[in-house]
Amino acid sequence: MLVDSPMDPLSDVLSLLKARSYMCGGMDLGGEWAVRFARHEGIKCYAIVSGECWLAMEGVAEPVHLEAGDCFLLPSGRPFTLASDLSLPAVDATTIFVRPLNGAIRTVNGGGGCFSVGGFISLAGNHANILLEVLPPIVHLRKEADKEAMRWSLERMRQELLNPQPGGSLIAQQLATMMLVQALRLHLAEGLGGGIGWLFALADPQMSAAIQAMHQTPAYRWTLQELAERAGMSRSVFALKFKQTVGASPMEYLARWRMLLAGDRLANSRDSVAEISLALGYESESAFSTAFKRVMGSSPRQYSRGSAAVAAEAVRSDEMELIAA
Repeated sequence: MLVDSPMDPLSDVLSLLKARSYMCGGMDLGGEWAVRFARHEGIKCYAIVSGECWLAMEGVAEPVHLEAGDCFLLPSGRPFTLASDLSLPAVDATTIFVRPLNGAIRTVNGGGGCFSVGGFISLAGNHANILLEVLPPIVHLRKEADKEAMRWSLERMRQELLNPQPGGSLIAQQLATMMLVQALRLHLAEGLGGGIGWLFALADPQMSAAIQAMHQTPAYRWTLQELAERAGMSRSVFALKFKQTVGASPMEYLARWRMLLAGDRLANSRDSVAEISLALGYESESAFSTAFKRVMGSSPRQYSRGSAAVAAEAVRSDEMELIAA
């Protein structure tokens, strides 16, 4: 059923995006080094276990100094460089990662200087931008409290990579996904002041209460007054603050969330359009189809056919990746 969600909004969105760890591993770098990574899709999530290095990203003015315990997310997909000294000429990462062996540790110059672990998180859902568009190009977690929260995951990842055991690759992938969720949670806890988007709104208890209500029962015929009451605010003040924080009105946000749920069900189930429209609280299939086309840009049936084609292409792509590995 689509009418009840036991999860929180962040979990809802990550589940809808089918976040999964596609590759994970570590780098043990020694001496003087600089490695350039090309543009990527999805989110890269890494942490420095020991040592230090610099991170420079295309389009970001200032480089970031990374120390042991620091965790960083790279959600924008922009090319970036990791280096002991950014003035050094950088080698292409593909010369180090010749074969994409999942769970492997790559050693450069004998290692011993900087050791990092992490993974590439693939977002298989059709609307990755609902997460990526609200994150900065670099999410850098460096507070001591943040490091402490990440320490267990980092140590487990390090042990899994250094001492391979049966099933270790799967454990490392799950740890990489957990690192992503922890990093987003810690980033959220910092307040995200001044940003606009649903993720920023979750840092506000009043806005979060309203968003939580819409996610828990998207089929309910929410009114602006009821959502304002959930937030403990007057209707006019709530409507203004929601628009300023989220970048959309409450009803616009609710409509978009319903259609994202509908799109996921169209792509990943055999439910009919009539069944989906009823589960989302629409009295008629035609009303649902009109709302769906307005938000998603195509009719439900066109969307379903397009999703099937995309899924088939994704399977072929994964097969080619496995063959290449």
